[in-house]
Amino acid sequence: MSFTELLRCTLLGHLRNRLALALAVAFIPVWIAVARMCTSDEVVRIWLDAISAPVSAPASQVGQVASALGAITMVAGFITFTETFQSRQMDRRLLLAGYPRLPMLLAKLAAVTLTAALLAVYTSVLLWISLPVRHAGPLMLALAGAGLAYGGIGLLLGSLVHGELEGFFLIIMLSLVDTGLQNPVFNTLMDVTGVSALPLYGVTQLALSSALTPRIPWSHGLLSLTWSAATGALALFVLHTQRPSPSPLPRRAGARKQ
Repeated sequence: MSFTELLRCTLLGHLRNRLALALAVAFIPVWIAVARMCTSDEVVRIWLDAISAPVSAPASQVGQVASALGAITMVAGFITFTETFQSRQMDRRLLLAGYPRLPMLLAKLAAVTLTAALLAVYTSVLLWISLPVRHAGPLMLALAGAGLAYGGIGLLLGSLVHGELEGFFLIIMLSLVDTGLQNPVFNTLMDVTGVSALPLYGVTQLALSSALTPRIPWSHGLLSLTWSAATGALALFVLHTQRPSPSPLPRRAGARKQ
């Protein structure tokens, strides 16, 4: 089985997940609309580390950008986790048949990248309709970075946890905590210890700067790639250590002959 065939099977697994597709289509615009309705138009003054300057903007606009990031992280995490968790039996069979681990993981990472890109385009269009975005391209990259980071987390959890409920709970809790701490409407001072180490820090800074200011802090968007690479490497490690190798089959056959 080739890399392209594995990628095709992974993407088909995403398409068969109707709940995940419904979340992608409906949850993201609903979450952005809720943020717009529940947040006032009062101008708030927030501090952005990425540009080392304060920014004044309506709270509703800041809330919509932060909510869009939160929505895309949950959807990307759910989609990737569900497909990875449900395909574990098939992955084991492929490994027992002698298929190498690295191309298998690379196919899953490629699927994560495509999923994050599609979600970013869709969410960027929704934000462009809902508020005056200054730089649509960098905002799209920030949203894609959020999807990549949590898609990688979903991939890791799908390879690691023993039950779907555990994975869903971890994705929800991490996304809620991360989004809440990165939202400058709630965390106006952004002085919580360790907030810069969370997955959404860099992309939140890039998204808010791109949407609300004329400046574009490109370097902060690279932080999500670090998270994606780290979770991908950990998923490969889990795949290597926990899933069966093709060697047991010949031993069992030999044992039966004896």
